[in-house]
Amino acid sequence: MPNPLELSNLREDYRLSALDEAHCNPHPIRQFEHWFQEAKSAQLKEPNAMTLATVDATGKPSARIVLLKGLERDGFVFYTNHESRKGRELAANPRCALTYYWAELERQVRVEGIVEKVSKETSEAYFRGRPKGSRIGAVVSNQSAELPSRAPLEARLAELEKVYANTDEVPMPEAWGGYIVKPHLLEFWQGRTNRLHDRILYQLNDDGSWRMGRLSP
Repeated sequence: MPNPLELSNLREDYRLSALDEAHCNPHPIRQFEHWFQEAKSAQLKEPNAMTLATVDATGKPSARIVLLKGLERDGFVFYTNHESRKGRELAANPRCALTYYWAELERQVRVEGIVEKVSKETSEAYFRGRPKGSRIGAVVSNQSAELPSRAPLEARLAELEKVYANTDEVPMPEAWGGYIVKPHLLEFWQGRTNRLHDRILYQLNDDGSWRMGRLSP
């Protein structure tokens, strides 16, 4: 039976750039910063979008797109509801993975690590800097809980918009806050012609230093 999507004919030959160990920063977070700045300079739409993969207590995986909202020397920071599915899974198993894909630059970055909550003070500082509508939305949403329809959500939003109409002070929900993914592995992938891609792998040593090596495509 013919495939109506014609997936076998969808292919690209990557020719934009190369990735060489000699030109990589010895610290993977600094190398990520360099690539991220290039993604911003290329005016990519939401270059901070990343796939977050988690597993539950039984080992069942799930993945979704979240946004990078902070980059520290020891990890990647994002914010969410701690009682959402991802929050519950991270509480049961703190091991997770991130993936960035910048198609226009023919680049991918993979991250594997352990997640920790950031301090409440850090979460509150970030929360206060969000647009007011986003802060109200965080209060409205019991993230990942099943809804009978959108109507209760809209009703609760309208109610809280009236409550906070004359103030910019919207309290951060107790179950909302940030996580930092502290990596022990990062892989930088640069597409190359004939599928002979460049793959540079960083692995964390026991003494806190990083070992860099090349992987076969």
